[in-house]
Amino acid sequence: MVPFKKTTGNARLVILKRKWLMLAAAAVCSIAIFCAVNAPASVSASVATRQLPIYCVERDQKVCSISFDAAWGADNTQKILDVLAKYKVKATFFVVGNWADQYPEQAKAIVDSGNELMNHSNAHDHYNSLSAEQIIADINTCNDKIEALTGIRPTLIRCPFGEYDDHVISAIRSIGMEPIQWDVDSLDWKGISADEISKRVTGKVQCGSIILFHNAGEHTPEALPTILDYLIGEGYSIVPISEILLTGETYLDHTGRQCAGNGK
Repeated sequence: MVPFKKTTGNARLVILKRKWLMLAAAAVCSIAIFCAVNAPASVSASVATRQLPIYCVERDQKVCSISFDAAWGADNTQKILDVLAKYKVKATFFVVGNWADQYPEQAKAIVDSGNELMNHSNAHDHYNSLSAEQIIADINTCNDKIEALTGIRPTLIRCPFGEYDDHVISAIRSIGMEPIQWDVDSLDWKGISADEISKRVTGKVQCGSIILFHNAGEHTPEALPTILDYLIGEGYSIVPISEILLTGETYLDHTGRQCAGNGK
């Protein structure tokens, strides 16, 4: 009987160990499941807190905005203004402070023709490499130049090169300005043909779009009439960016689309 009792004791010990192993395995599984379930929430929270400029606007109506970046050259500026005037369309020009210094009459002509003149930095530096204080100083220098020329102080800015990170966007908004990007890129700066520019824009535009052009684009003045004919023919209203932006309580979704409400 003694050997039998000893064997029974060993069996009980083995069973006890198995129970503990099963409990430990269950605990590990529970932790793994918890992590898997909560990981997407963590990622979403991270995305939600990212600082973004406005790429486009949530609009039910057929409305869009046309914008031009001016950092170098001015040969095509008056041609662009003439086309816009012919179609009775107002656009937004983002100009570099140094450009305004070099072409003050062009800067005045933009405003005198009823178009918006906004900030594109003072010297077209890479904002990601600057401190918040340097960014703010650069923005205000450009704002001062534009205000001195036109009597109007810009409220919108397009970051040089379209580059930004969280600290850049935070610095811009800390002085009450709104950073503006785009959701339709004409790629006119690449020297592509007027036909290619037109096809790119008309194929991508949608309600609430912000379209990017450059005043120095080689074929931009040539492409504009075709684009404007299309937009107007499709029933689009074309307004400056300050008029397409929503007012009141707004939020940006994960794509940079400005939407009405609080996002909850």
